[in-house]
Amino acid sequence: MTIKKLTASAPAPGVPFYTPAQDPPVGTALEPGPDVPTLFTPIKLRGLTLQNRFVVSPMCMYSADDGHLTDWHLVHLGAFALRGAALTIVEATAVTPNGRISPEDSGLWQDSQIAPLRRIADYIHSQGQKVGIQLAHAGRKASTLGMWHGNKVAGPEVGGWPDNLWGPSAIAWDEGFPTPKEMTVAQIEGLVQSFVDAAKRSVQAGMDFIEIHGAHGYLISEFLSPITNQRTDAYGGSFEGRTRVLLDIVRGVRAVIPDDMPLSVRVSATEWMEYTGQPSWTLNETTRLALLLADEGVDLLDVSSGANNPAQKLNIYKYYQIDMAGHIREALIKAGKGGKMAIGAVGMIDDAETARDVVQDAGDKTKADLVLIARQFLREPEFVIKTAKQLGVKIATPHQYHRF
Repeated sequence: MTIKKLTASAPAPGVPFYTPAQDPPVGTALEPGPDVPTLFTPIKLRGLTLQNRFVVSPMCMYSADDGHLTDWHLVHLGAFALRGAALTIVEATAVTPNGRISPEDSGLWQDSQIAPLRRIADYIHSQGQKVGIQLAHAGRKASTLGMWHGNKVAGPEVGGWPDNLWGPSAIAWDEGFPTPKEMTVAQIEGLVQSFVDAAKRSVQAGMDFIEIHGAHGYLISEFLSPITNQRTDAYGGSFEGRTRVLLDIVRGVRAVIPDDMPLSVRVSATEWMEYTGQPSWTLNETTRLALLLADEGVDLLDVSSGANNPAQKLNIYKYYQIDMAGHIREALIKAGKGGKMAIGAVGMIDDAETARDVVQDAGDKTKADLVLIARQFLREPEFVIKTAKQLGVKIATPHQYHRF
């Protein structure tokens, strides 16, 4: 005779193991009303509803096994979902083997990489939270060692591929770094298909959200910049030429993912090279691009900056990237596209007051709709819970932790 196990806790639905359902999800405001900061109010991106405005930004961990995520990632990423982050985005995930930043980077270029990603999705879903993935190609900045080894090239002896780097033009990242091969048109078309294929695998792995990495000096942002893209064909020269790869990828991915799945693009709003007086990728060009992306089915623009040129000169202050996000958001509203695409802000969001103020509803003066946070979550995985306490917001916390 089979004895049915009785439990006072309803199990989380749709996952292949028992865990108590977190209903409502951790991080949900329990006493909603006009006094609750926007930070703890829901937001909807297509068919995806987030119970608060906290997003775990993608963070490279250099801990994958031939592109396959491991139990290390399950624990690392699961910790944020357990503690109330509404959306956790898996680190930059390469769409081709040579698109990894390091030999230990996450990848999604083959079907065997789906299952370990699915395991992470199942856990995050078991906590009532959402999970996304950032699809990427590192371009000329590929084949380097993990960050704790310093900014060094990974040679063949450690699984690197310095002789097989891609770029829009044959321009090395810096002195002492290998020169990438200028991509052929066939390779560019193959790259677009690789993003499309990885997006399909993302859906199979249970992802709720996909982000295309178009920032930080990796391949797509190399195409955007007139400094690193000196092509004379249809993929270079004009603004239209330099943005073509990104737009082709966006269109390809949007066509193969569910209609209700949100699509995001991360951009470097400026490459911080204006001081040279020469053409570069600037906030004005990013704003122009944002207006196009809003019409292409992009639901969130994740606004970062820099990292495409070692000679960059950043103007750093608390809101140095947040203000650029606000500028783009205001431009979208003025163009009548404010409802088409949300804006995410990143950088130096490391305290409760900043997180609150960035997304607080102030009409067309609101800086952003979501905060994407990385380093502060590493310092404090419980940042959502701590922020709620500091702001006087009563939220749902993990059932298993109530005794504390």
